Amino acid sequence: MTGGRASAPGVLAVGVGGCRDVPAEEVVTLLREVLAAHGLDPAAVAELATVDVKAAEPGLLAAAAWLGVPLRAHPAAVLAAVPVAEPSSRSLRSVGTPSVAEAAALCSAGPGARLLVGKVKSAPVGRLPGATCAVAYRPGPAAHPSAPAQDHEEKR
Repeated sequence: MTGGRASAPGVLAVGVGGCRDVPAEEVVTLLREVLAAHGLDPAAVAELATVDVKAAEPGLLAAAAWLGVPLRAHPAAVLAAVPVAEPSSRSLRSVGTPSVAEAAALCSAGPGARLLVGKVKSAPVGRLPGATCAVAYRPGPAAHPSAPAQDHEEKR
C-alpha cells in the first residue's frame, strides 16, 4: 500500500525481533529498507512492537528512537495466539512464541489489522541475520488491542 492511508501519521505498527545484542545499525537499516521498498513513510509508524523479553534490547530501543515512537512489548503468550503464515520453531524455543515480528505488528495494530509486509530478515554482510521486521496497517483512529502490553521508551 503506498500513499494515502499508509502515509498518514500513526497508521502503521512495525513488529521487530532480534537476537541478543543485535546492533542498532542493523535494525535501523532493516526498517529503513523495508519501509522504502514498500513505499511506506516512516512518519506513518505509530509504534515498534516486540516480545516482552526483548523490550530492553539496545538495538530495538535505538530503532524506536530513530522512528520517534515507543517500543511496545507484548507477552509471549499473547503473540503465540496470533496465527502467522510461517511460524518459527527457533523463535518458539528462544522466546516462547512462534512469531515475534508479524504477531507483534498485528497485536499492536489492533482489531481488524492487516499485515502489509510479512516477516523480512536483515541481511548483514558476512554473518547470519540478527533482526526481523513486519508491518501491519492499523484501521480506524489509533485502534489498540486490549491485550496487556508495556511501553518502553528510551530515556534521553
